[in-house]
Amino acid sequence: MGALLGTLKGFGVTFSHMFKRVVTEEYPEQRKQPAPRFHGRHILNRHPDGLEKCIGCELCAWACPADAIYVEGADNTEEERYSPGERYASVYQINYARCILCGLCIEACPTRSLTMSNEYELARDDRRDLIFTKEQLLAPLLEGMESPPHPMRLGDSDRDYYIEPTSTNGGTR
Repeated sequence: MGALLGTLKGFGVTFSHMFKRVVTEEYPEQRKQPAPRFHGRHILNRHPDGLEKCIGCELCAWACPADAIYVEGADNTEEERYSPGERYASVYQINYARCILCGLCIEACPTRSLTMSNEYELARDDRRDLIFTKEQLLAPLLEGMESPPHPMRLGDSDRDYYIEPTSTNGGTR
């Protein structure tokens, strides 16, 4: 009797779903906008003068549980300055065949250099194309930005880039 009751319940679920309207998304013809907090492709941000925010500290690579990030840091010189600090990322790669888009790298970044966009179309025909290089990840140069390497334009030291200016009432923002 119990088996018959279980079978009837199963048929009842099937029968109730037979007459529901089927929701089919017409992807890729109609692309839906992802939620604002969606974690998609990574972006390496820049300062307003065009210098890179990434200081090559490799904390994002250490925080990545999937071991999808590879960073090689190098030293800035006065002749070749890519970031305001002492170091910059000479090599920066994210392997999207391994990345689980968890966002732990974003939390680990001390300079807020690494953020995630809403771009979700990361599929490629070749696995080698899933390894994004620094040039692919860097944010585009906007109006008023200068392509690195160049001297610091926002102040004389790296503190001018990372410490917020004080407000008129003497406190910080």
